[in-house]
Amino acid sequence: MGLPAGIGMATLRAILKLWLGFPAMKSGVFSAGNGPAMRAALIGVCFGDDLPRMRTLVRAATRITHTDPKAEYGAFAVALAAHIASSAVDISPAAFAEALHQHIPDDEFSTLVRAAAGSVTRGESAEAFAGSIRCGAGVSGYMYHTLPCVLHVWLTHQNDFRAAVTAMVRLGGDSDTTGAIVGAIVGARVGKGGIPAVWLDHLVEWPRSVAWMEQLGARLASHCAAQTNGASLWINPAALIARNAVFMLIVLAHGFRRLLPPY
Repeated sequence: MGLPAGIGMATLRAILKLWLGFPAMKSGVFSAGNGPAMRAALIGVCFGDDLPRMRTLVRAATRITHTDPKAEYGAFAVALAAHIASSAVDISPAAFAEALHQHIPDDEFSTLVRAAAGSVTRGESAEAFAGSIRCGAGVSGYMYHTLPCVLHVWLTHQNDFRAAVTAMVRLGGDSDTTGAIVGAIVGARVGKGGIPAVWLDHLVEWPRSVAWMEQLGARLASHCAAQTNGASLWINPAALIARNAVFMLIVLAHGFRRLLPPY
């Protein structure tokens, strides 16, 4: 009802299935898109000390829209990275790759993660690594393209929000999604104080505001600490629909513009 703009096709199809009455266990579609990774960091921050529960929640949050195991593997990796980041302890690339392999022994996935870790250890740039996995022209929304590049940027800039988000966006491609994922992981470490003030001062997300987001974060932190369920934070639904309707027109305009020369 909020007319979410910019969502992937798998998420759109899942939303429509939910609207038609499909239960959450059957609403997902077979897709390895990176949508689930965008919503996994908070699960890692809140429940990373209970890995079985974290895995269960990551699976539920993933399969409501994406049923390909690759989507779940990537989302779990983001949750684990965010948990480690929130513990305020730097981790070596090799140690993270090994820790992740203990939970997800899939060969293809492990090979990609270890390649990212090795590249960071050798001091290679994110651009060079992206090129080595055929993402030199931009990181796609395919989880096995997104996740290795995100991990490379995070492991390189574990304590620098500006550097991490900037490096991720400069890789191009599905940069709104990939930037959000790496921002969530590094943000779990640095908090609000690590976000450049000028970025917050110029943030326009009406009808949400920075104060609204802070209130939501405080409420979530309280309920995570107490392990209780809480009520959602109210927002004007009419304003949200109006904002998203305008934003959807902007997204569509950009999409059609890209169909015209110069491409």
